[in-house]
Amino acid sequence: MSTIPITKRGAEKLKDELHRLKTVDRPSVIQAIAEARAQGDLSENAEYDAAKDRQGFVEGRIQEIEGKLSAAQIIDPASVDAGGRVVFGATVELEDESSGDAVTYQIVGEDEADLKLGLINISSPIARALIGKEEGDVAEVQAPGGVRRYEIVGVSYV
Repeated sequence: MSTIPITKRGAEKLKDELHRLKTVDRPSVIQAIAEARAQGDLSENAEYDAAKDRQGFVEGRIQEIEGKLSAAQIIDPASVDAGGRVVFGATVELEDESSGDAVTYQIVGEDEADLKLGLINISSPIARALIGKEEGDVAEVQAPGGVRRYEIVGVSYV
């Protein structure tokens, strides 16, 4: 199994979710199943069916997170020294050459990506176009509306 890059913050977020699933969600589902069983006939018991479905979701998510954490390569962006190159975990300031708009993105793992927060997935087209480039370089990104060109204004590791 190959390793999955994830930032330190992303790994903590997954660990917190795993802890909540195991200590809060799993016991509440078990309690809901016990209460539904106490009502008698399980063949037409909607609460029982819903609780079993929820249990399946919780257990599946626990397995998924444990699998990701076991294959994770945790990277602390602050300890990365890539000599000004764009790498996983780097925060990149860009300027759109056509509109002049400035945007800032941090390149993160799949589970942490959130465009509203400026966190882009390492496998997204824009991140792939930026990897390996340096400040002053121009990255061409194939977007749905055509090719967009971004100048890299700054690269930091925070």
